[in-house]
Amino acid sequence: MGRVRERAAARAGRAGAAGRAAEARVDAVIPLRRLSDVRAAGDLIWFRPALDRLRALRQEPASQLRAFFAHDAPIYIARAPGRLDVMGGIADYSGGRVLELPLACATAALLQSQEAPRCDIATHRAGRWHFFRIELPLATPALLAAWFAKRDSDRWASYVVGVVQHCLSRAGAGLRIIIDSTVPEGRGVASSAALELAAAAAVTAVCGSPMPAAELAAACQAVENHVVGAPCGIMDQMTSACGRRDRLLQLCCQPGTIEGYVAIPEGFRFYGIDSGISHAVAGADYGTVRTAAFMGYRMLAAAAALPAVRDGTRVRIEDPRWGGYLANVTAPELAELGRALPEEMSGAEFLERYDGLTDIATHVRPERRYPVRRATEHPVREHERVRRFAELLGVLADEPHAAIELGRLMYESH
Repeated sequence: MGRVRERAAARAGRAGAAGRAAEARVDAVIPLRRLSDVRAAGDLIWFRPALDRLRALRQEPASQLRAFFAHDAPIYIARAPGRLDVMGGIADYSGGRVLELPLACATAALLQSQEAPRCDIATHRAGRWHFFRIELPLATPALLAAWFAKRDSDRWASYVVGVVQHCLSRAGAGLRIIIDSTVPEGRGVASSAALELAAAAAVTAVCGSPMPAAELAAACQAVENHVVGAPCGIMDQMTSACGRRDRLLQLCCQPGTIEGYVAIPEGFRFYGIDSGISHAVAGADYGTVRTAAFMGYRMLAAAAALPAVRDGTRVRIEDPRWGGYLANVTAPELAELGRALPEEMSGAEFLERYDGLTDIATHVRPERRYPVRRATEHPVREHERVRRFAELLGVLADEPHAAIELGRLMYESH
């Protein structure tokens, strides 16, 4: 066990004044520490579940698991947390401001290099082990996406294989990876981002090619967009990579600028309640609302007479006014230009009138009807609500009655 090296994909920072945004400094590269250093720093508690899983492999009845890792080579462990979306949430892909809280539940990737040019992956889900193997080198993201699209039972592995394809720098070097997670799946707490970040941090560590935390988050977002096929924003990955314990990450998703870390005032906590309704970024509801928001931006740009040209599969808009982000539209501008927004529009009518969207990860389905007005209005108003929410947290310790407005803002948001 002394040869285990551990890598934390998100660490707590120093405490700041309650409710005020601390300095938005992020470690240039996610730190790599030996097990002895982790123990000396008092951080072993965060890696205990992964270490317990590693020890338990010796008692597994399947020889495939008992012999999964070699005894004479280092094992790297990376840990990445889930997150609670406090404010902002679904507006991230519109360039909105968000407030995100890292959770104690996390995903760990246990990784070891191997001479065989392949990637062996194992994970324990729903009470049993699942295995996946793929030969190296890997195909392009597009080919991997097409391959996994035909294999629904193996789709869980696409998150890991995607980051291996993106991060593996030594051709011919193989990997053994075990995924161990306590982040609930399908509950809207960023289980996929935690999986991607943990795997990516471990792969870059074993390859000796570490990446800055924000760059690693962007790489994982690209994997989810182009290999997994889920059109997510960058909020989840940035929170998992750059979040701090007991702090709200204040992030402006344009594309991923950390504005600060907001301390939660004493006496206040944020809770997430599981509604029992499964969430999936690749699902129809999320995709419909996301597409409708990009449709709305395209219509507002046309109403503002911004030049637009077709560029391959997307439309490119010259937008010095809003910088390409719907969230930068002001409330007065929305009131003026929003008259061009229909309550609903079919995908076929939109494509006929506007030719396409600006976002390459979002696709219009001709047969579907989209709630354009509501999906467009929400990011604009949410951007301002989040700004006000962070501002109120800064005075909450001295003005407890501000909690009433915080509750009102949360109600309006959800």
